[in-house]
Amino acid sequence: MTLLRDVALAGAGVARMVFVIDTVAWVHLVNGEILCARPRGTDVFYVPGGKREGTESDLQTLLREIAEELTVALRPGTVRHAGTYQADHPDGTVVRMSCYTGEYSGTLAASSEIDELAWFRYADRPRVPPVDQLLFDDLNASGQLR
Repeated sequence: MTLLRDVALAGAGVARMVFVIDTVAWVHLVNGEILCARPRGTDVFYVPGGKREGTESDLQTLLREIAEELTVALRPGTVRHAGTYQADHPDGTVVRMSCYTGEYSGTLAASSEIDELAWFRYADRPRVPPVDQLLFDDLNASGQLR
């Protein structure tokens, strides 16, 4: 987690620390649907990606996470930033997700840390976390997600 800032609580004169979970995600769309993954031991689906390790760049994190989760290799020269989203979660943390598109080589398959891959439409929005829902909204508004 990355410390983002102190936030003053309204009228209380007390500040609290707000922690930001900084993630990257691969936006892979086919025929108006987006690829999502459900990690082992959870019922929640996510846009594939994850948290950086140490001083990794966004690109390094994305390449590592996608190889680990989906058993494919993103082609670094094709990776493009598609947007950054930030949402508050009920536990008080903030999740920031930097999204990227990019071509890959290999065959998409769930790794040992992923229980299920699924193609989601906009109607599946309630099945993903708040920060992913913001991405779904933008993709739907632009006509990329049905």
